[in-house]
Amino acid sequence: MDNNTIRDRIRGSLIGGAIGDALGYPVEFIYSFGDIQRRYGRNGITRLDTHQWWLEEDNGNGKAVVSDDTQMTLFTACGLLNAKAENEPFMPSICKAYIEWLLTQTGKKKKGYDKCWISNVPELNVRRAPGNTCITSLNDILRGVDPINNSKGCGGVMRIAPIPLYGATADRIDIQEVCKLAADASELTHQHPLGYIPSALVAYVIYKLVKDEAPERETCKDYIREGLKVIAELFPNYPEEVKRFTTLIKTAILWSDISTDDVRTIEEELGGGWVAEETVAIAVYCSLAYFDNFERAMIASVNHKGDSDSTGAVTGNILGAAIGYDAIPQHFKDDVELHDVILHVADDLWRDKTTEFLNKK
Repeated sequence: MDNNTIRDRIRGSLIGGAIGDALGYPVEFIYSFGDIQRRYGRNGITRLDTHQWWLEEDNGNGKAVVSDDTQMTLFTACGLLNAKAENEPFMPSICKAYIEWLLTQTGKKKKGYDKCWISNVPELNVRRAPGNTCITSLNDILRGVDPINNSKGCGGVMRIAPIPLYGATADRIDIQEVCKLAADASELTHQHPLGYIPSALVAYVIYKLVKDEAPERETCKDYIREGLKVIAELFPNYPEEVKRFTTLIKTAILWSDISTDDVRTIEEELGGGWVAEETVAIAVYCSLAYFDNFERAMIASVNHKGDSDSTGAVTGNILGAAIGYDAIPQHFKDDVELHDVILHVADDLWRDKTTEFLNKK
């Protein structure tokens, strides 16, 4: 595949995830679709909201803000790149990057945690509804204590897209290793098997889409089914969890073929997306139902009473990897916060090298 196509797909996945995150963030804590309609109209939220009415802050830049989902995704990318620069394994480097993110949330500094240039970006030094499990687990790690929890929240899966994007480029990492690395990165903070197994599936699908010259809906469906078989092989000690997750994903595939009501399907058949397996099921449903219409996929992925920013983010990561940056509607790209930073990080993943960011505004 042409190198520039790979670059476009990496950009598409990261920007797509940020768009889904920013579209869903204003309605994340609106607990019924009816209330979303009362604020945004009959079809719910359909454009990025640049007014920041739900935040105490106002950055004054006229952009739709991203949440902790995009913040942590960018730190995942920096962790991967720092591993190469520092000649260390991926997992310790990713963990250190997450600690750097934690420090941006507290305003503290700690010696040895200063490798991620994005830590100096102002928008990444504000709290955007960070997950309690992530904060608690990373604080434990920082104190030298192994985190112990049974969380299967979606805070692990919403941040792993850079891993398959990096691994797929020039075949840097084998696909099964990518799946395992994505799960391990999630398990740092979310230790229920269903808190990290779904990350392996998302990683598999993104990896395959990035390397597919002309992905189509049916081939995407095939990648999802293949990925389910791979996770069964990777996690043989958790047959019940894998079975439960597989059943839910197959339900999402089925409904993507027959649903006539996105809100009902998501809320009644797939869940709220607060836990990882539901987040991925909703992302699978929306990606397949609207594989050829990024905008409609984004709208469907966030207009429900659940964890809208995370379901939007994972949907955007998947579809963006399939269609690439250039195919994403311009109005989304114009209105999303950190656009230039995200593109720079995407290009660094493509290059396998951290380069100087010269376009700070």
